[in-house]
Amino acid sequence: MNDALVGSEYASQLSDADLALLASVAGPAAGSGGASGGFGTADASSLRADPAALLRLLEHPGLFRAVLGPAQADRRWAVPASPFLVFAVLVQRGAAELASVDHVPERTGPRQQVPLFDAPALREFLGAPARRLFLAELLASFTRVASGRYRVAVDGRTRTRRFSELDPVRLAGLLDAVPDAERPGIYRRLGDVTLFLTGVFPGYATARALGPVGAARLLRAAGLPAAEQDRLAGPPGIELWEYLGTRWYRAARDLAPVSTARVRVVGDVADRFRQARRVLNHLADRYLLAPDNPWFVRPA
Repeated sequence: MNDALVGSEYASQLSDADLALLASVAGPAAGSGGASGGFGTADASSLRADPAALLRLLEHPGLFRAVLGPAQADRRWAVPASPFLVFAVLVQRGAAELASVDHVPERTGPRQQVPLFDAPALREFLGAPARRLFLAELLASFTRVASGRYRVAVDGRTRTRRFSELDPVRLAGLLDAVPDAERPGIYRRLGDVTLFLTGVFPGYATARALGPVGAARLLRAAGLPAAEQDRLAGPPGIELWEYLGTRWYRAARDLAPVSTARVRVVGDVADRFRQARRVLNHLADRYLLAPDNPWFVRPA
């Protein structure tokens, strides 16, 4: 996905208030058209027609402070920014922070962390605007979690089952109930929930989200041969989650009827699933689960 398309995708999801905030942070002298081409607050709507300028403003050093900085500490929720803009700013902040470090902590247990010297790989992941957009969209999509019921035939009888986007085992059950044309979307969401849980709640993902029976069900739903299922069976650790997340995203890419730019980004993230997870770990530790203002509540 080229930068112009990425900028257009941001523009389509940002509200008028978001654009006004972006324009006000940039000031009347910052824009794409020289001395007279600035974007003041009154010209915020012009950002929708200038994807390149929009991408530059998302990298503006003053944007983080305007949306979530110290000046907003007591009224953070009152800032006129959508969750999507907040997450876009946080992803960009993470990219700036990781640009100057050699290692990033990896959680190995409750209150236990070890340094991993993989910051260059995380910087490479965040170096692509399309992958930054992907993470912002992913986080925004989990501010509201879909759940419901569906019907499936079991032994000749119709049964009602429940699903939740935060329960990958139940979500995978939809693969048996939807037509083939809808399966790429289910695989995509399975990849999303796997990345979200391991990125934002890694302790929950490895300790409580999946037992041996659930792991076996997901491995079967992933279409693995029996020998591969046996090899991966056992206590579900982060490696199993990464394997499944990568496989879900690749299935979504491979089964998509048309290979669009967005579908190709899904495949790109599949090839870098661990880096995506580690970037979210960093954001969760720094911002997403702040005690005074968490964006996400731990799943039950």
